[in-house]
Amino acid sequence: MDSTDYIGKQVKIVMDRPMGSLHPRFGDEYPVNYGYVPGTLSGDGAELDAYVLGVEVPLDSFQGTCIAVIRRLDDDDDKLIVVPSGTNIDNETIRKLTHFQEQYFESKIIRGKCN
Repeated sequence: MDSTDYIGKQVKIVMDRPMGSLHPRFGDEYPVNYGYVPGTLSGDGAELDAYVLGVEVPLDSFQGTCIAVIRRLDDDDDKLIVVPSGTNIDNETIRKLTHFQEQYFESKIIRGKCN
């Protein structure tokens, strides 16, 4: 399944880096919840990662709607953007909220299969 197949669908995310936790190698703090879709594989051989946006408390797990995918052009590791159902976040806000980690990669935001 391509990561863009999740756009518009309900997705369950398990957090391995809840908001406020530190990156295991670099020590940077996660300003948003970050996790993965259980039982999936992404291009890097690990489970498909996801940023959970629009929730301001640390979470263990979350079910919401995938509204976009960050496709890294210089790395084989797409990231889902998952939000509470009925929520929409514009691309500028997605960039701002994920900058802490995505600043190191060239990427584009995909909103549908045509992007």
